Amino acid sequence: METRLVRDFSICHFVTDTVEEKLNEQELVKKAQNRDKNAFKELVKQNEHRVAATVIGMLGNCPETDDVGQETFIQFYQSLNKFRGESSVGTYLTRIAINLSLNELKRRKRRNTHFFSRGEEKMEKAPDNNDPNKKKELKEIVHMGIEQLKPKYRAVVVLRLIEGYSTKETAQILRLPVGTVLSRLSRAQKKLKEILTPLYWETNVLRGEGNG
Repeated sequence: METRLVRDFSICHFVTDTVEEKLNEQELVKKAQNRDKNAFKELVKQNEHRVAATVIGMLGNCPETDDVGQETFIQFYQSLNKFRGESSVGTYLTRIAINLSLNELKRRKRRNTHFFSRGEEKMEKAPDNNDPNKKKELKEIVHMGIEQLKPKYRAVVVLRLIEGYSTKETAQILRLPVGTVLSRLSRAQKKLKEILTPLYWETNVLRGEGNG
C-alpha cells in the first residue's frame, strides 16, 4: 500500500528525482503551503507508513485501504492552509485516516458486508515469538479479532495499542475525554480476549498442537 500511495498520488507525479534536503517539519509544511510539491512529497514519504498502519488496522487488508490512504493525503493537501501546527503532521494525518476509516466502516455496515482479513500486512507491536511462522499467524489472528470490534473500540485499540499513542494523544485525535478512551480501551481488551482465546485455541488444534 505504501509504495502505491506515493506512486499513484497524482500530486507526486510532478516531483523530480532530486532528493529533498532534510528540513524540519515546520519548514516542510510552510513550503508545502506555498505549493512546493517537493516538500509535500517529503511529508507524504515521512508519514505514509503511519497512515497505512492506521488504515489497515481499522479496515483490514482489503481493497478500500488504498483508497482511504490516498484520500487521507488528498484531504491533507486540500486543508494545508488550515493546518496551524498545533499537533504534529503525523497526528493530524492519523485523525483524518481514522475519520475516513470510520466512514468506510459505516458504508460497509450499510452494505451489510463484513470483511475479515487474513492478509499478510504487518502490525506494529505484534506478540513476540521466535518462530516467524507462528509470529505471522498470531498477527493474522489479532487482525481478525480487531476487525470484530465495534468501530468506536477498534479506533482506540489501533491508536493506543498498535500505533503507540498515549492515552492523552488518543483522546486528542478522537476528540474524546480521557476517561472515555480508558473506558473503551478496557472494554475492547476484554472483548479481544473473548474473541482471541478461542481463535488461538482453534488454530493450535488445527495445527495439531492442542493435543497435549
